[in-house]
Order: sequence, then C-alpha cells, then structure tokens
Amino acid sequence: MEKRKLGHSDLKVSVITFGAWAIGGWMWGGTDRMEAIDAIHASYDFGVTSIDTAPAYGQGLSEEIVGAAIKGLDRRKVELLTKFGLRWDTSEGEFYFTSTDNSGRPINMHKFASRTAVMKECEDSLKRLGTDYIDLYQIHWPDNSTPISETMDALNRLIEQGKIRAAGVSNYSATQMEEAEKTIKLASNQVPYSMINRQIEQDLVPYAIKYKKGIIAYSPLQRGLLSGKFRPRQLFNEGDTRGGNMFYTDVNIEKVNSFLDKLKPLAESKRATLSQLVIRWTVQQPGITIALVGARNRHQAVENAGAAEIKLTSTEMQFINNELGKLELDLY
Repeated sequence: MEKRKLGHSDLKVSVITFGAWAIGGWMWGGTDRMEAIDAIHASYDFGVTSIDTAPAYGQGLSEEIVGAAIKGLDRRKVELLTKFGLRWDTSEGEFYFTSTDNSGRPINMHKFASRTAVMKECEDSLKRLGTDYIDLYQIHWPDNSTPISETMDALNRLIEQGKIRAAGVSNYSATQMEEAEKTIKLASNQVPYSMINRQIEQDLVPYAIKYKKGIIAYSPLQRGLLSGKFRPRQLFNEGDTRGGNMFYTDVNIEKVNSFLDKLKPLAESKRATLSQLVIRWTVQQPGITIALVGARNRHQAVENAGAAEIKLTSTEMQFINNELGKLELDLY
C-alpha cells in the first residue's frame, strides 16, 4: 500500500484511509460493532494502516470501536486521525444543527473549539481510542465563536505535550487556513471531494499545492452513490440521511448510473469494480493526498483497499474527465 506524506509534517498515511463515520452509525441508520471491527482488521491486513474517526460519529461510538479494533494491532504501524470541535454534549459555542442520536433521541450539535474545550476533547478521545497519542488531530468544522488563533494555540500545546503528532483542519476554506497558519504549521485539510462534488478545485486545491498542504478527500464515493449499487426509489434505513440528500434523488441516481455505465468497460479492463475505479481516480487528481473510504464489513473493506493497486494512464483519466464533463446533475 502506497503511503503519502501530509504536507510538511513527518506523518505518512496510507493512500486509502479507513473512514470511520459509517461505523459510528450516526446518520447511517445504525451499525454492527463486530462487523465494523472485522472491517478495520481486514483493511489493515490489506495495507490500510490509517483510520480517520471523530467523537461526533455516533457520539463517541466510532472512536470506541476503533479503539477496540486496534488493541490487537501494532500501534506503531497504525496512524490514528481524529477530530474535535463538533459537540453534542454542550450548548456552548456556535449552534450547528439538530439531529438524532443512534437511539433516535434529539441532539443539538454545536461547533465549539475554545482552548479549554480542545484540551478536554483530546483527553476524552485518547481514552476512547485506548492510546496515549493521536497522529493527526483536526478541528471538525470552523467555529465562528472562537478565534482561530486560540484553537490553533491549543493544538500547539498538544504537540508540545506529545499528545498529538500533527495538526490539521477539516472543512476549512483557503482563507481560514491562511489565518490558522499565523499560529501553527498545518499538515492538512479534510474536505468533501468526489467526481460529482469538485468545488474545492476552485481555490483550495491551488492553495494546497502552492503551500504544500495535504488534502484528505472524504466521501469520494459520494456516500456510496458512485458505487453504482443504488437505484431510483432506493429505500434507506431509519436514520440514514441519504434518503433526503440532494444527490440521491431518483433523477440524479439515474444520471449517475448512466455515467457509470460508460466507465464499466474501463473498470472491467482493469479487473476492478466501479468503486475501485472511482477511488483510484480520486487519489490521482492534482492536489489530493489521500482518500477516506468507509466500510461497514469485511467485503467492502477489502474492495476499497484494492483500489490502491489500480493505475490509470493519462489517457484513461482524460476519458473519465470527458465523460464527467457531460454529466449534469439536478442539485439545489
């Protein structure tokens, strides 16, 4: 498995990284703990040594599952990426949205990243993960109620204490990254990116390339849509927010599947699945360092890892991009 360096840091992560949002169950219609642990172990066996999680994913459950999964692994060969600043257990900070937890109970999510809050969250994550350090610690969403300098100063202190190896951000704009850089040397920015969601190419990708910052792409399969496994009038489990997502309308599912049909011959020539082809395209895009890909069971985990073994020529990349140029989704 290829490993890539995140920005100027000394942290190298697997080009395919295990995204642990789905195994937390939150917004995904629940989870199976044992299947999730098995998926992480299968990923590790196939070279996926990096795992990205967050306290918000299942209100601590995802981190707990990750912690349980890595107990039998060599910690020195695992890179743990987690986050802070998206809270369900406080009313402090900036109100974000109202959701429900895995039990269906309403919860109010707040963005809060004060110095004290960051230090506390780090301790909580270390306990749930069962480790004494975090490889990459990232603010989950910008918090407009706290000065960026205060949040970044807390990360500097955590680095000095040896509790985190590197600092990153998530869902930050290029302007916000510039502000953060006045206080700390950032390793990366974790942002949504897929074949059908390419907004970051306008300003964030050029910024990352110019200043040598890592870009961690999340949702490269657009929460499964680009796997080609969904059909119009798709039924989702209760609590699965994809049912109301703008990408998952019947019209868009049909358009995406029609586009994917054009890629099938190329995937077959590579002895690859459509998902693997899409993931490979993602990590070959300019400025993209790694792709976070979720898996809820062993089969999905092994399939995701296999994407690292595929190579796409410049001609094949151009073919895919040409077909993408013809795809027009109805987004609102």
